[in-house]
Amino acid sequence: MGTENRTSAAPASAPRTFSYRISQLIGFLVGARFFMALLLTFALYVSTFFLFNQEENLRQFVFDFRVHGIIFCAVLSILAGGIINQFYDVEKDHLIKPFRTRLQSFLKQKYFLYAYIILNTVSLGVAFFISYRVFLFYLLYQFLMWFYSHKLSRLLILNNLTFVALTLYPFFGMLVYYRTFSGKVMMMAAFLFLMLLMIDIIKDTLTAKVDRIFGYTTIPIYFGRKTASVIAVFLLISTLLVSAVILYGIGFYRIMGWYFVAGFAVILTAVFQMFRNTRNARFITLNLLRLWIFIGILAMLADGIVQKY
Repeated sequence: MGTENRTSAAPASAPRTFSYRISQLIGFLVGARFFMALLLTFALYVSTFFLFNQEENLRQFVFDFRVHGIIFCAVLSILAGGIINQFYDVEKDHLIKPFRTRLQSFLKQKYFLYAYIILNTVSLGVAFFISYRVFLFYLLYQFLMWFYSHKLSRLLILNNLTFVALTLYPFFGMLVYYRTFSGKVMMMAAFLFLMLLMIDIIKDTLTAKVDRIFGYTTIPIYFGRKTASVIAVFLLISTLLVSAVILYGIGFYRIMGWYFVAGFAVILTAVFQMFRNTRNARFITLNLLRLWIFIGILAMLADGIVQKY
């Protein structure tokens, strides 16, 4: 009887162990902002081939291993940045993102730190193999990611500007690599900068109470939610003007032209929502702008395919 009980109990423990390992894996992916890193990787490839790369065809691009190596370094550094950011924000995330924090709790924080060190080390190793300039570029990136998470994320205005700058940092690297400095590229960068800045400020209006508890000095806390909403509206109108300049440059007949035409309606909707000045309106605006950036990546992909082929 004792043997039978032990035999029947063994299989039951296996599924629990397997499900726990799966939970640990999911917790790690969520803690490392894996899905955000995946989106940024997709955006990097799309923008690199269809915006920055003006000379190489698809075959040359596919076999340009330096480009893939640079993007690979960026992805590892972004994952590492996500880990160190959640490490410093873990108490705040307990209140703002309880479900995500619960998933991350399946893995001890020390393992996240081990992964942070490994990801950064591998990234720098590959970068050094490519060139010492790439190595220095990503060494600076990793330092700024840590410094932002440790200190700058709590400082007024610098937190928003640094967050946006670090999000765009890998794209700047590809811009320098291809030396594609043009008015169109600069205006596209300005458009994306304004969109990301608005998203970050609006996000801060939704987390103001928790930010105050943990000592984060954000625009909504320092100036008030109404002032933050006015700033967001000003940025939306600025984005509208930048969109008009880009549209004038590329024309209405391209897919990206249609994107910016439709963007006028999206931005005006966002302005209307911000004037309502309710939590639900800000939440809708935040996700609308996030979705519009993703649609912009798809529009750039479709536009690039049509233009090149």
